[in-house]
Amino acid sequence: MDESAIPFIILAAVFLLLAVMLCVLGVRRMVLRRTLGTVDASISMADGPWRLGVCRYQDTELEWFRLFSLSPVPRHRFTRSSLELLGRRSPTESERAKVQADTVIVELEHRGEKVRFAMGFHAYAGLASWLEAGPVVGVGTWR
Repeated sequence: MDESAIPFIILAAVFLLLAVMLCVLGVRRMVLRRTLGTVDASISMADGPWRLGVCRYQDTELEWFRLFSLSPVPRHRFTRSSLELLGRRSPTESERAKVQADTVIVELEHRGEKVRFAMGFHAYAGLASWLEAGPVVGVGTWR
């Protein structure tokens, strides 16, 4: 093999790996969005930075997945019975550049830790309904 072909082979392998990763990201995103109970939602944990992602409602948990990740496992899981809705508000001026347009900031508390989601108003209405529709703590098989 000619020595001048080695850099070309390495470069081709890198581009092929990048193309495969982009395809896997696209398929993962499509699968997440096609699942019932998913909404686009950015997250900020305890006044941390905003991160783009997708929320998925389960029976007893709210799961949050990073948007730009190859992992099929949710980054954060919030137990439904431990989530408390504190309220919603419009984004502040500093937050407007960090979150998607036409969103509301939803403030929640999960086991003493503050969590903020930036989501559309319809997604917020769904989240509030999902939280309110859960069984009452201490009744039935909730815990």
